[in-house]
Amino acid sequence: MDSGVPRIVSIVGPTASGKTGLGVALALALRQRGEQAEIINADAYQMYRGMDVGTAKPTAEERAAVPHHLVDVIEPWETMSVARFQEMARGLIDNLRVRGVRPILVGGSGLYTRAVIDDLSFPGTDQAVRSRIEERAEKEGAGLLFKELEEKDPGAAARMDPRNVRRTVRALEVMEITGRPYSATLPRYRYLLPAVQIGLDLDREELDRRIDARTEAMRRNDLVGEVRRLRGNLGATAARALGYPQVEDYLDGRTDLDGAFSLIAQKTKRLARKQMGWFGRDPRIHWLNALAPDLIRQAMDLVDQADNGDFDGADREADQDEGLYGTRHPLGSLDRESI
Repeated sequence: MDSGVPRIVSIVGPTASGKTGLGVALALALRQRGEQAEIINADAYQMYRGMDVGTAKPTAEERAAVPHHLVDVIEPWETMSVARFQEMARGLIDNLRVRGVRPILVGGSGLYTRAVIDDLSFPGTDQAVRSRIEERAEKEGAGLLFKELEEKDPGAAARMDPRNVRRTVRALEVMEITGRPYSATLPRYRYLLPAVQIGLDLDREELDRRIDARTEAMRRNDLVGEVRRLRGNLGATAARALGYPQVEDYLDGRTDLDGAFSLIAQKTKRLARKQMGWFGRDPRIHWLNALAPDLIRQAMDLVDQADNGDFDGADREADQDEGLYGTRHPLGSLDRESI
């Protein structure tokens, strides 16, 4: 990447860490010095119309202060895939940059963020091929199927959980469709678009406190009413958004209200651990203390350094096979299945 090229800013971190607030504050700080910046949502569920309380969308005041894109862009019965988001977000970035506007990606959906800025491709599917492999999985068992993957693509198998039959099936499907190793399609830490990633870090006690507060706010703001209005209109993807299945269980009498929101908080904390595990493995992320009194100044300094090309060498070194380098965050070493 050439020095002096304004970087796309990607703000990442676990849920409830303050990403939205930092994104707005950073855009306003850039505006004060004569730069234009607008926010692109990279949260998978904030794209659905009507799913406001449960997804903690930016407030009306935040959206009025800084233009937000890819919020409320599809109906809850539609399907948003990573590949679809990649196409939408990259087209939007092209338009913003033509206008001289710096894009700021904000969201905790790690794969969605990387789909925009990294060199990621998403092979298609072949239902006939997949069905045939799924039938083999049922007849032969997950163990034999995974052994075949180990023989055909040991690199991919080493990065996968043998118990995850769905991923094993997908790997074998992709290899049959493309004629290439599945490992060739796996994410690499290689920027396709010039970017700088800023991660918001919090200790677990503070993060848990914020998640509890957010969950209580969702209860006060009538998440139950929102779910009641959306019932019957949630597609398979939207229906998986955390909070909605738990409230549906309450509405169907399978739990009480306290139990539903207690489970939402519990699952949100588990999600936050997984998010930190995901982001922690990316050595290109610059971690900042979310509670730092000079957080905005630190973020602006990182943006300026990135624009000057100060991180380009280190970012190029990150383009290695996963596991061959250290991580900048201790949670990056956690096993995916144990988080």
